[in-house]
Amino acid sequence: MGLSSGPSDADLWALAEQVAAESTPRKLMLVTAESCTGGWIAKTLTDLPGSSAWFDAGVVTYSYEAKEALLGVNPRTLEKFGAVSEEAALEMVSGALARFGAGVAVAVTGIAGPSGGTVDKPVGTVWIGWKRRGGYAHATLFHFPGDREAVRRQTVAAALIGVRKTLTE
Repeated sequence: MGLSSGPSDADLWALAEQVAAESTPRKLMLVTAESCTGGWIAKTLTDLPGSSAWFDAGVVTYSYEAKEALLGVNPRTLEKFGAVSEEAALEMVSGALARFGAGVAVAVTGIAGPSGGTVDKPVGTVWIGWKRRGGYAHATLFHFPGDREAVRRQTVAAALIGVRKTLTE
């Protein structure tokens, strides 16, 4: 996987297949809550034939209002920490799991660029959260290099790697 362009479509497909292989025997459905990836994680997963056996839903929440209305993110969290924060990622993943019947969730929020970055949160800053039903939400901060597509591709890959890990813990 090249860092300048991000993982290839084949790389993403392989990661989706690994998620399917871990989800199916556990009979766990998956839900995605996406911001900066715009539904790319859900698309990658549902590109696989038979994904309806383990993929429940995907929600794209770009605006603060959508994060609040569809995922239950607290407006005070967004005001205090911003959408691209550990706190927002944790509330997004928990909200997604609470609103759907899935057993595992992933949420992504970040700055894919080319604009929107700040000194504190430069382009490529992404928070990804994961949660398994009955477990604790956790989130990881990433700083991905490259252009908008590369940042988004790397986010999809990291999200899927984390889903696989969450499924096997």
